[in-house]
Amino acid sequence: MSQPPWPLTSSDNSRKALLLPGRTAGRKNQPSPATANRADAAFASEDAFPIVCFCHLGWDWVWQRPQQYLSRFAQRHPVLFVELYRSDVAESRIELKQPDAHPKVTVLQLHLPAARWDEPHFIDNERRRVLQEALENQLAGQFENPLLWFYDPMAVTAYAGQLDERAIVYDCMDELSQFRGAPPALVARERELLEKADLVFCGGQKMRRKRLSINSNTHFFGTGVDIAHFGKALAPDQELAPEIAALQGAPVLGYFGVIDERIDYALVAALADARPDWHVMMVGPTAKVDPAEFPQRKNLHWIGARTYAQLPALTKGFSVALMPFALNAATEYINPTKALEYMAAGRPVVSTALDEVKMNFGKVARIARSHAEFVKLCAAEVAKPSRARIERGIKLAAENTWDANVAKMERHIAEALAARTAQGETTEISAETTTPLTNLAYV
Repeated sequence: MSQPPWPLTSSDNSRKALLLPGRTAGRKNQPSPATANRADAAFASEDAFPIVCFCHLGWDWVWQRPQQYLSRFAQRHPVLFVELYRSDVAESRIELKQPDAHPKVTVLQLHLPAARWDEPHFIDNERRRVLQEALENQLAGQFENPLLWFYDPMAVTAYAGQLDERAIVYDCMDELSQFRGAPPALVARERELLEKADLVFCGGQKMRRKRLSINSNTHFFGTGVDIAHFGKALAPDQELAPEIAALQGAPVLGYFGVIDERIDYALVAALADARPDWHVMMVGPTAKVDPAEFPQRKNLHWIGARTYAQLPALTKGFSVALMPFALNAATEYINPTKALEYMAAGRPVVSTALDEVKMNFGKVARIARSHAEFVKLCAAEVAKPSRARIERGIKLAAENTWDANVAKMERHIAEALAARTAQGETTEISAETTTPLTNLAYV
């Protein structure tokens, strides 16, 4: 699924999470050919070093790129998944959780006082202090000399160079600075992270090209897919979700994912208006939008969030799988995770003309450049689905699994570690300077 910016749920039920602004510094490692042998040795040794991840999304929220990758890395590496919360507490505290299905993942929820949220030095220093205290006490000996893995660029000032890390990885999954409500300092702090990172992964080709001039060791790793999970939609014994079954065989044009400023709501309404015999089903939680303002039609269903486990049963009933994204700043760089998930489920896909969809999925997805064309393409797929495109989609999904991506990422990580060892880097990064906290983005 695609993601909203910073939707961590705070303990005071305000659903507000913070990204902190910051400063710039720099270091880079582009592995040379001479590191290949060292990387091979490191990869072969299966060094089970720990990973500490800083994420702007909660582990228990929508299951997507961070959870897909970190749950797989946890098969070889202990993972500490750190979440930051603005909470109604007098003093900072933590909560530690162990996800039932992932025994080598530890979720650390860091709650900082909301009353001091406008004190940048305090917030940066406190988030570092509290984590270091936990690593020395409750988590003693479990996450020493870790690989730091960033999704949240705002965490860089607090942690980079402070945890005796062996290397820094930045997995850039979205162009967060272009999301509604992004803090102005996000761009500066992301640049700081890019300059300090040993290795950068990007979820889109455009995002990679934009960052190559800052960090030459930047690689495109687009969306992956769990084909076993979404392939359940192809199984004859997979029952339809009750929401689909209740429609008694009528065509269902379906979307699953976060429902936020990236959706083209006028297009969704146009689909419902085009054919009264169609049902348009929008599945997912909302973020930064008011559901009271959504278009309402008898054949338009906003059914809310469903679990990851429920998605194959829903997708099985989609006559057409939709990517009805608006073309705006928030979607300029997105590479929708749901594209391969729809394909693994054997569904026809119709999308608006996102750049990444055109580049990555143009031979599978039907791509519309207007509302009228979107409706026309949906009608064509409902009447006669393109078997050739569906088969190409199933094949493309099989070639781009999360597991395959993780194996390739492990090799890049081994090369980065070998390069660091060869260079004998002992860079210490000061955390004394911060940008004032202004216009922070809350969800």
